[in-house]
Order: sequence, then structure tokens, then C-alpha cells
Amino acid sequence: MENIKVIIWGFGAMGSGMARMLLKKKGVEIVGVCDRNEARVNKSMYDVLDVERGDRPEVIIKHDIEDVVTEGCADVALVATDSFTAKTFPRVKYILENKINVVSTAEEMAYPQAQEPELSKQLDEIAKANGVSVLGTGINPGLIMDLLVVCLTGCMVDVEHIEAKRVNSLSPFGPAVMEEQGVGITVDEFNKGVEDSTLAGHVGFAESIKMIGDAIGWNVEKLEQQMKPIVTSVDRKSPYGFAKAGNVAGVNMTAQGYVDGELKIDMIHPQQIEPEMEGTYTGDYINIKGTPEVNMSIKPEVEGGLGTIAMCVNMIPHVINAAPGLKTMIDLPVPRAIMGDMRKLIQR
Repeated sequence: MENIKVIIWGFGAMGSGMARMLLKKKGVEIVGVCDRNEARVNKSMYDVLDVERGDRPEVIIKHDIEDVVTEGCADVALVATDSFTAKTFPRVKYILENKINVVSTAEEMAYPQAQEPELSKQLDEIAKANGVSVLGTGINPGLIMDLLVVCLTGCMVDVEHIEAKRVNSLSPFGPAVMEEQGVGITVDEFNKGVEDSTLAGHVGFAESIKMIGDAIGWNVEKLEQQMKPIVTSVDRKSPYGFAKAGNVAGVNMTAQGYVDGELKIDMIHPQQIEPEMEGTYTGDYINIKGTPEVNMSIKPEVEGGLGTIAMCVNMIPHVINAAPGLKTMIDLPVPRAIMGDMRKLIQR
């Protein structure tokens, strides 16, 4: 059986991390990479990653996707370029129309029907017309504050209220995330960014809340969201971000989902670079009131960068096996680490 062939679009922190993971797996090979960063374009993927190529075919990073993708040239494309469904839509559409499955890191793509129902319908139609599937996933949304919550409700007779809290570090993430979270800017700039909606903060609350609601049968008719700056009193530096004392090191995000006028879902998500420098320790917590009550804690947090990389890579077989169309994490088999030959998971 031939290796599973993978294309990577976007070779920043997430895309290059996926490449490193894939190079250690059996039964899979990277056949193309596209990236817009001139420092990487026209260079060997192996040189950029600083790993030995061995006897593997050369992969040269291309600037234009047209130089990478031809119809059916790969089994799946990992698209790590954007956070929003509308921005990533034309890229995903192009890949699907070349009859290649897609796994996207875009946070809104984890449950795009939450905010982009029309684009979701189009993606579903395009994927079905071309006999392939598309999934958005990551650590959050994609697992910690939504799919894991849904799984934990499986042992419950009834559910009264859900609280999901993730205290995490932004340090592993790249420049795009630093910009979205306002890392390094002043408090005044942060407040202005909240007012004019130029600051994204955490992207995915609407998707997580809607995913949970739809999965367990709650019609979430109203969603509220709040953003507040996390101001550092010391200089903090991460691989892709810097915040000097007095400026913003991250954002404290909260959201609420209402069902029949009653608050049913609470989301709490403070995230910042180098949180330990000021005594904040990371963790993931899920508390579900009902029968029986369920309380879960993971300390420290599941690392966001590696978690997102692993989720995308580990879902490759499930996306290839899926019936054509737009999929979400509640449609596919549960994610799991792939320690053997990836080809053995493919149903052909």
C-alpha cells in the first residue's frame, strides 16, 4: 500500500510542527508545502526544519499553491493559514475542488455553522461534489472546551450546567496568534481594539458552545462574550511575542451560552505568554452539574501548540475515511494517538 500523501499549506509554527510530527510517523509522507514567507520560499523543507532528509524525496517550499496542488496529488492537505472561516474559505475551496481532503487549523472551522451557516453549506456541497471531506480542529476549539465536554456528558443522566475553564500559555504559538491576542500592545490600544473589533482574542467560543449544545440537544439561542487585558508587571518574552512591563501579555476571555433564557454554558479562558513569570499556573478544568456531577482537572494544561499539531495529524485517517462533506469533531471517531503505521487505519 502506498504511503498517505500530505500537503501542508502554511509553514509557520503550526505547519512546521505538523511536518516534524509527520516525519516521525510510519506510512505517511509530505509531498508538498506552500508558504508565503520569503525566508522559506524555494528552500528545502528539510533545511528549514533542520532535519536529515535521508532517502526521502526532496520537498521544496513553494510560494504559490498552484505550484503544489494538482488534482488528486495528495490524500489530505493540512491548511494552517487563518483563524476565520471566511478568510480560509477560498483556500479550502481550492483544495477541495482538486479532490483532496482538508484538515484546517482555523478556529472557526471547528464548527463553522455557528457563525457562517451559508459558507458551511457551500463547503459541504463542494466537498460532496468532489468526493472528499473537510474538518476544522485543534486543541481548542476541537477538543478541550468542547469535544471533551461532550464526551464527559456521556456518563450523565441529565445535565444542568456546564463550566469549561482553560488557563493556558500562548508562548508556543506564532505571530498571527500574538496579534489576535494583543500581546505586546498598550492597554489603551487593547481597549480600542476591543471597541472596533480589530482584536480577535480567543477565537472559538461560539463554535465550542454551539457544538456542545447541538451535541446534547440544547438549543443555544443567545451567546455573550467578554474580553479583558492581562497586564504584565514584568517584561515577558516568548518565541514569537514580547510584552514589556505595563503592556498586555494576553487576554482574559469569558463567554456564556443561554438556553430557554437560562445560563447553561460558562466558558472561562485566560491566556497569556509566559504565565508562570507572575505566578499563574496553567490547567484545564471541566465542571458539569447534573446527575451524576462530573468534575475534571488536568494540571498543567494540555500544551496548546503541540496539542493543535497532534490533533490535526491524528485526525488524518478519520478525515480520509469519512463520507464526503463538511465534518466536525462530533461527527468523526474520537481522536487518538497514532503509534503504528498510519496506513493501517485507512479503510479502502
